[in-house]
Amino acid sequence: MTDVATAVTTRRRLLVPEALRGNYLVLGGGLVLLCLVLVAVFAPLLAPFPEDAANATHAANGLQPPSSAHWFGTDQVGRDIFSRVLYGTRVSLEISALVLIAAVAVGVPLGVAAGYFGGFIDDVIMRVTDVFLAFPALLLALALAAVLGASAENATLALAITWWPWYARLARGQAASVAGRQYIESARALGLSNFRIIGRHVLPNSLTPVLVQMSLDAGGVIITVAGLSFLGLGAQDPTPEWGLMVAHGQAFFTTHWWVATFPGVAILLAAMAFNLVGDGLREALDPKRVIFR
Repeated sequence: MTDVATAVTTRRRLLVPEALRGNYLVLGGGLVLLCLVLVAVFAPLLAPFPEDAANATHAANGLQPPSSAHWFGTDQVGRDIFSRVLYGTRVSLEISALVLIAAVAVGVPLGVAAGYFGGFIDDVIMRVTDVFLAFPALLLALALAAVLGASAENATLALAITWWPWYARLARGQAASVAGRQYIESARALGLSNFRIIGRHVLPNSLTPVLVQMSLDAGGVIITVAGLSFLGLGAQDPTPEWGLMVAHGQAFFTTHWWVATFPGVAILLAAMAFNLVGDGLREALDPKRVIFR
């Protein structure tokens, strides 16, 4: 049975590039995502006014429209919006990555333990998970951010606390399914320890839906972070965070549209790219696609 599981996993990995290659929406989303990552990495080199991403002000240049000097115009204190949007890519992707890594680091081990051992351990972990899931995610994040204080770091922590139960429940269902298979029973009969069985068989076979969910959640985290900053509970000025930039530009939207529009477009592109890539991975890693192809 172990050989069969290994063969199916290998076959699935071989089909992933093939499945993604024929999906132009996924390829487009992947290209946008690659561009975002490159922009985040090389923002200091790409930004024409890198000092404007910090606490620089140029009152005489305030609210200038898009031009050859300032491609996206300037904000109310004269900072170059194009430079701040580039640096905002780094901020948003960093927060999204930290939230998802923390959520997976907490949720997946708890979920795997609950699904593999069952019984009392399963009951305790899942009841704690249900308490967190009983609250709407955004409402819980708002409450935690308000209690912790308004900052990018506290918003990241609040979102990580909000997100981990979803991964715990997802990993629990997958681990419970894997734990009931015959090759796991064979491993137990051979005297392998629970730690070794989990590390070699249960955990690797539980990660596929987790990876797909992470790719789908990344866009949601970016939108939620932007929402917290828009409401004043996330990043604070002068941090070049997209949601905060939209919040600053809402008062000028009817007269100086560019202040809020370009950061809003950046949020839209990032969320769309992650969703397209996530949908493609979900289709490519579907076990039915591999088994019955």
